Amino acid sequence: MRRTVATALSCLLLGTALAGCTDSAPKKQEEERSARQLLDEANETMAALDSVTVTMDTAMADGTRVSGQVTTDLKRRCTGRTDFGAGKQLDEIRIDDTGYFRPNRAYLKEWAEERGLADVAGRKPWVKAVSDGARGITCTREFAFFGEAKKGKPGEVDGVPTIALVVTDEADEGGTYAFHVATEGEPYLLKVAYEGTDHRNTTTFSGFDAPLDVRAPAPSEVVDATARR
Repeated sequence: MRRTVATALSCLLLGTALAGCTDSAPKKQEEERSARQLLDEANETMAALDSVTVTMDTAMADGTRVSGQVTTDLKRRCTGRTDFGAGKQLDEIRIDDTGYFRPNRAYLKEWAEERGLADVAGRKPWVKAVSDGARGITCTREFAFFGEAKKGKPGEVDGVPTIALVVTDEADEGGTYAFHVATEGEPYLLKVAYEGTDHRNTTTFSGFDAPLDVRAPAPSEVVDATARR
């Protein structure tokens, strides 16, 4: 980043006649780098963030669909909502090993019917429980290289120029990932599109290093399920 700023200042002071001062220089530099190098740089940039918002949409071959959004510090605090279709939604807050869950009425109704219970709506909206990472949202996210990568086509994500980096992995037969990395500004990973044999998934990233304020709900709104352990 410092080298980029220094180059820009040199061009401003000395004019654009110098080698490397034309608009084509970043593009040429990008073309000379391998897909692996571009992905490694994007992963390093993402792992260094203090906060990010992750939006996901998964469509299964049988037609079911799950979507959601998580805003996280990538370490110990995050908040999000998962939409399970048919109006069912679940809000979550995670702080260290504690999770707070707030299902909406449609989610609660189905949950109660599956267990032969009466309508449980109208109780305190949040449930406090131990967060074991086995369900719901997670605050951490691994940004790491895997499989074999090759360069795809240039494009745009929300108006930002990108390069698609197509990844296949022997462990996922029939599956293909397309990592869309910003080619202007910071090399953020903006979008990951997965196409598999039984489902497809789209994940987008935004709100890079935006202020994050994740707090537990007010005690008066919480049913403490941890006290029953």
